[in-house]
Amino acid sequence: MNHDIESLYPFLYSDQSNVAAVMEQVRQSTVDKAREIVQLRARVFERDGVRLAECAEEIAARFARGGRLLTFGNGGSSTDAQNLTSVFLSPAGSARPLPAFSLTNDIAVITALCNDVGFEVVFARQIAAFGRPSDVAIGLSTSGNSENLLRAFDEASRLGLFTVGIAGYDGGKMAELDSIDYLFVVPSPSVHRIQEAQTTLYHVLWELTIMALDSP
Repeated sequence: MNHDIESLYPFLYSDQSNVAAVMEQVRQSTVDKAREIVQLRARVFERDGVRLAECAEEIAARFARGGRLLTFGNGGSSTDAQNLTSVFLSPAGSARPLPAFSLTNDIAVITALCNDVGFEVVFARQIAAFGRPSDVAIGLSTSGNSENLLRAFDEASRLGLFTVGIAGYDGGKMAELDSIDYLFVVPSPSVHRIQEAQTTLYHVLWELTIMALDSP
C-alpha cells in the first residue's frame, strides 16, 4: 500500500529538503494528472459520443412514458450513483426534475439483504421489487466485475428495463453481459481517472436526456 501511494505522490516521500523543488514536483504532478484526465475524456467522447446521444434518446423516451431512473454501485461508485440520482432528481438551474432514486440509499435494506441473503443480491432484489418495464437502470463500476451489479443488470433486463452500464479498465465482466443495452467504458488503469471521467460521462448523459425531452 505504501509503495502504491509513493508511486502516486513521490514528492511526499522525497528526501529532499528543498521546498522549491518539492513544490515544483507538486505542480508538475498536478499538471500531468489534469492533462491525463482531459485526454481521457476526449477519447471517451470521441469514441462514444454518438452512442451517448442514442442512449439519452431512449432514456428520455422512458421518462416520457412515466419511467423512473434506478441507480446503483459499490464504494466510490455508490457515491457516484447517488450523485447521478441527484443530477436527475434535483438539477441545477431551471431544468426539469425527473424521478430517480439510488438503490444504495436505504442502509436498512442493504444490511438486511447482506445479512439474510447475500451481498450479491442487494440490487437485484430491489429491482425485482421496484422495477417496471418503463424504467431505466444505470449501474456504475470501476472494474466492471461486481457480482451484485451483474445480477442487477440481469434482473433489470428480465423485467424489461432499459439498462446502462458505466465501467472502467476494459469493462470487465460487464462487457460480457447481454443484459446491458448500452455499456460505456472508460479505458484507463487509474481508478482516479476512471471515476473522474465517469462523472463527466453521466453529467453529459443527463444533459443529452434533458435536450431530448425538450426537443419538439
